[in-house]
Amino acid sequence: MYPKNLSSLIPISCRAIIFGRGGYYQTFKATPTLSYSKKFKRIYKLKKRSDSKSLIVLVDNDVRLQRTVEEVPEVAWDIMDYSNKPVTIIYDNPKGIAKSAVNNDDSLGIRVVKDTFCKKLISKLNKPIISTSANISGEKQANCFAEISQEIKNSVDHIVNLRQDESEPKQSSTIIKLDPSGLIKIIRE
Repeated sequence: MYPKNLSSLIPISCRAIIFGRGGYYQTFKATPTLSYSKKFKRIYKLKKRSDSKSLIVLVDNDVRLQRTVEEVPEVAWDIMDYSNKPVTIIYDNPKGIAKSAVNNDDSLGIRVVKDTFCKKLISKLNKPIISTSANISGEKQANCFAEISQEIKNSVDHIVNLRQDESEPKQSSTIIKLDPSGLIKIIRE
C-alpha cells in the first residue's frame, strides 16, 4: 500500500501535508538546524498563529520518545497503552529538539504515532518531525483532505499523495499535560 522509497514522496527539507490517525498535518523534521527559525516563521505565518503557541512533535516509537525527553513518567506509558484515540502528552525537559518548538516553560507536546505511513516516514528520516494541524488558526480542523483550505494546500512544498479520497472524519488527539509530581491535566479531550 505504501511506497518503499519514502524519499521520493517527501523531499527531506520540505514542509508537507501528511495524513495520520488524528487527521492531516503540516510537518518538517524537528531537530535543530540554522534554517529552522525560518521554517517555524513560515508555518506560523501560514496558519496566522501566534508563535507563543507551540507545535507538537511526532515520534515513531518508544525508543525515540525516550531519546526526546529527560524522563517518561510511568503513567505516560499507561495513557498511551490504554487510549483508544491519538494522545499527545506534554512532557518537561525535551532534548535534541529545535528550540523554536519548545514551550517557554521547557515543555513539549509529543505523540507516538500509530499510523503506518507516519511511522515509516519518521523512521526513514531517523528524526522526530514537527507537526501542526493543516488549518488556519482558529478555523475548524480538517477532518478529511477535501476540508483543507486551498490556501494551505497552495502554501506547502509537497502534499503526500495518499488517502486524499477518504471522507471518514478523523479524531483529534487528546492532549494531556503531565506534572513532575504525577498530576495529570487534560488540556483537550
